[in-house]
Amino acid sequence: MLHFIGLGLYDERDISLKGLEAIRSADAVYAEFYTSRLMGTTRERMEALYGKRIHTLSREEVEADPAWLEEAKDKDIAFLSGGDAMVSTTHLDLRLRAIRLGIKTDLIHASSIATAVSGLCGLQNYRFGRSATIPFPYTARGRRIVSQTPYQVLMENQARNLHTILFLDIQMEPEERYMTANEGAGLLLEMEADENGKNGKNGKNGKGLQEAIAVAIARAGAPDAAVKADLLPRLQGYDLGGPLHILLLPAELHFMEREALKILAGLPAGL
Repeated sequence: MLHFIGLGLYDERDISLKGLEAIRSADAVYAEFYTSRLMGTTRERMEALYGKRIHTLSREEVEADPAWLEEAKDKDIAFLSGGDAMVSTTHLDLRLRAIRLGIKTDLIHASSIATAVSGLCGLQNYRFGRSATIPFPYTARGRRIVSQTPYQVLMENQARNLHTILFLDIQMEPEERYMTANEGAGLLLEMEADENGKNGKNGKNGKGLQEAIAVAIARAGAPDAAVKADLLPRLQGYDLGGPLHILLLPAELHFMEREALKILAGLPAGL
């Protein structure tokens, strides 16, 4: 059996009792921490609570050559990941591979940032459209490349009056880097400027992202979680503390959502 076990949002204590029992009874425990990280703990603290050694897998060992899957043919294997067990497409692909190999699988769910954001800031969860990830810019042939995909997803959602979740990039090599909401806000504004330069388009209702309300959340699940709503350009100046961060761009706000953003996220009066 291959058990896909979500670890929750922030530290080793976010795991469910069912997940903890599955880990303790497993023959081997593997984990990946490149799609998400539990910033409030360490592998050593996780191992101390779970009572098992955790083998950390690289991206290649999960996506390209998951040779360790063979062990699940005759052993109980636990596969751990931050957040919920099956939010990432990477995990779905891994589950399908296992099933094709004749391996039984099950899912043990946990809290996910995809649902936690609604509780933290008050935006209604059924009003979210497609999500996207803002990647770090990269250089190709001496030219700085900023992906336009997040901006395109945002515009599609706004046209349908849907909120947008924008995940922020995590890089593990050549060094650990965690994109902040400040950086994400700046890149979104850069994407819009690039788009306007190409074809003259502007943002929602002709106002553009300069006048768009945005919500930044830092360290969801932590005692010191930070939630701040303001105009997108102003978010570049806030200090939200350490990672992980996430950025939300609301559509037209219901009156309860607007009130929630004022109370829960400090949305300035008049916005």
